[in-house]
Amino acid sequence: MTSIAATLATELSLRPAQIEATLALFAEGATVPFVARYRKERTGNLDEVQLRQIAERYQYLTELENRRQTVLSEIEAQGKLTAALKSAILACQHKTELEDLYLPYRPKRRTRATMAKEKGLEPLAQQIETLNQSGQRRPLTQIAQAFVNPEQGVQTEADALAGAADILAEQVAERADLRRYVRDQLLKRGQVTAQVKKGHAEGSTKYEMYRAYQTPVRSIASHNLLAILRGERDGVLKVALDLESERILPTLEQRLIKSSVPEIRQFYGDLIQDAYQRLMKPSLTSEVMAEKKAWADDVSIQTFEANLKNLLLSPPAGMKPTLGIDPGFRTGCKVAAVDGTGKFLEYQAIFPHQSERQRQQAATTLGTMIRQHQIELIAIGNGTASRETDAFVGEVLKTVSHPPVKVLVNESGASIYSASEVAAAEFPELDVTVRGAISIARRLQDPLAELVKIDPKSIGVGQYQHDVDQKRLKQKLDDTIESCVNYVGVDLNMASRELLTYVSGITPTVANNIVAYRNTHGAFRSRQQLLKVKKLGPKAFEQAAGFLRIRDGQNPLDNTAVHPESYRIVDAIAADLALPLAQISTAADRLKQIDIKRYTTEAAGELTLQDILQELEKPGRDPRAQFTYAKFQDGINEITDLKPEMTLEGVVTNVTNFGAFVDVGVHQDGLVHISQMADRFVSDPNDIVKVGQVVTVRVLEVNTQLKRIGLSMRQG
Repeated sequence: MTSIAATLATELSLRPAQIEATLALFAEGATVPFVARYRKERTGNLDEVQLRQIAERYQYLTELENRRQTVLSEIEAQGKLTAALKSAILACQHKTELEDLYLPYRPKRRTRATMAKEKGLEPLAQQIETLNQSGQRRPLTQIAQAFVNPEQGVQTEADALAGAADILAEQVAERADLRRYVRDQLLKRGQVTAQVKKGHAEGSTKYEMYRAYQTPVRSIASHNLLAILRGERDGVLKVALDLESERILPTLEQRLIKSSVPEIRQFYGDLIQDAYQRLMKPSLTSEVMAEKKAWADDVSIQTFEANLKNLLLSPPAGMKPTLGIDPGFRTGCKVAAVDGTGKFLEYQAIFPHQSERQRQQAATTLGTMIRQHQIELIAIGNGTASRETDAFVGEVLKTVSHPPVKVLVNESGASIYSASEVAAAEFPELDVTVRGAISIARRLQDPLAELVKIDPKSIGVGQYQHDVDQKRLKQKLDDTIESCVNYVGVDLNMASRELLTYVSGITPTVANNIVAYRNTHGAFRSRQQLLKVKKLGPKAFEQAAGFLRIRDGQNPLDNTAVHPESYRIVDAIAADLALPLAQISTAADRLKQIDIKRYTTEAAGELTLQDILQELEKPGRDPRAQFTYAKFQDGINEITDLKPEMTLEGVVTNVTNFGAFVDVGVHQDGLVHISQMADRFVSDPNDIVKVGQVVTVRVLEVNTQLKRIGLSMRQG
């Protein structure tokens, strides 16, 4: 661990002590959110990004070290581990470099070279290499005569020389330094090409821009690479990585051919070309494409992470009585009422888009539900019939004395949730459409608490999410959800099992047990009660307690981010201020003036004390931004209502590397291309917008046939 810690410290520009302390905490079972929030003194105030970098690189370097030991053992067992080779293997810092060194010694299937060796031609290859190195003149056919052996299938001198060439070609193709050179050339000078296969008429595929595509591998955009690889999988595109051999062969010949004898030079020139074309180029082309694919995956996953984080941290409208409406024309609108805790109250189906009689009946039903449940918020799904339903609800609200706020809510993934096992377990007696309406209502109340129930890939904020490494994507998205949940904190008495699962230190089993305990014994009155939950021991309590909130509990600190291990410090501060705990937040000015050094301990230093004081100033505050929502323009309901130069308000639904998609209320998101995001050059759309942000856009173009809307945020 010491050598890996030193490597990590160098790579990440951190002190070795910080790395060692972090790795020790992870080894003890500490989670990233817990370490970032409550162990700042031990790590030197490392944030979550740095901690996750350490965890990820430590895993990589550990896997590399384990593989290194395996390689050393296997080569040593063959009796071929020289001091120079061992030194090179020990110096490797990358898996690719290590595998290059191991390649000549790796057990392999029968190749042309191994078959030549079976025929006894390896000594001939060695003699030819000696001639090449020494510069001696001797006819190759003369040397080859001694290796003619019809019984082994070597009928002539030419057969013997061909076998020797196969052996030498394989040796060339497996040399680590030459593979590194060719790989670098492919990355620097290679060209990625794509073309539409025969049988696909022009304009008949979604890959038209790649019909005759070529771009340098070093500068290909990640989304372009993922798109052409998808086209290849779909059987539409033929994709290749090309590099002119004239750029490679002269350098290989210069490095390998030492003899000035024309016959030797010609022999080596031919085998080098064979080694490159038959052995090196195919394998290294696959490696480089895999490397670029991994890079494109990382870019796509990072975009997904950023979008998901912004969506999960969308401002909540608040835990208020809410109506959720899943709109529809023929099948009607499903209306579900939930109370201020998200508890389902009532469901009705209304048909405001049928006959006038049904419209009047729907208005009466909706008005009754609003008054009966004292509704303060109305969440309308943004799918089919959303704008028409929005207009209808607006008419009804004119007849209500204290009209609730109505908001169009992005319903992406609601249908996935409503048909899931999670929804079925929560509402076994309800139809899937009713579950969807409940989910829409809860999304408005608290987006984070509701969206964690849905597979992130169903929420619609990714970029080529189904084309990237699924295992890595899941890990990164899980990390993002974990980070968001613990950043905001969780109400212990209202949280679902799914939300609790993402709390630091809580496993799915423990989350189930918390809900079961709550159902049996009623609401938790203190954090200490958690220790009575089955399988929730002291370690899990340490990791989780600070992120769980209890409103109106026995101890006011249970509704703050102050960890129970620091309660004694707060008690001492309150005593010195002569204030009860419940009133300590009223003395914000006095809190700012205290000498925190008086209260530091070995476990809680100045960094922890600063966090405690900030929390005491605004106990239980929600760190998310103030709630806002887009006001869609009346009369603009369908894509056909849009006209160039219209100025509209909308909400960002997805951010990609090439721009942002914006919902302007016409059931089809428009694209603000990166070139239209500002009156200056924009390299990253995330610098300008984020998912959930309300923006003002101008319509550039509308293609109703392809359902494409071009938008601009530029002012000039």
